Amino acid sequence: MHIQLETGGQANLIRTYAAGQITVNQDSYTRSVIVLPGQIVADWPPQRFEDLALAHIEKIVPLSPEVVILGTGQRQRFPRAELLAPLIVAGIGWEVMDTGAACRTYNILMGEGRNVAAALLMIEN
Repeated sequence: MHIQLETGGQANLIRTYAAGQITVNQDSYTRSVIVLPGQIVADWPPQRFEDLALAHIEKIVPLSPEVVILGTGQRQRFPRAELLAPLIVAGIGWEVMDTGAACRTYNILMGEGRNVAAALLMIEN
């Protein structure tokens, strides 16, 4: 799906998403990625929802977002509560949704000037 939103700034904008691919600004990613307005963490280790582990969530905390949008692939799936504990302890808000919804929500929150992180698992083919 192509997303049309112009921010007028240099913030990272998710332009498109589809099975196996997410485009941020002009760059395409084919592996899981974390997107923040001013930073991209390419090749985030979990490639499938089943791979998601505590260490993967812990890598988000030092990025200091105010909220994390976790995109879980083709459909919304909730991780075990203990996986989200690092975010809760750090006072970071979180939401879980399918990756398409996470991309759209990230763009809206980023466009509002929020310090949001989208931790995105790819939509599988």
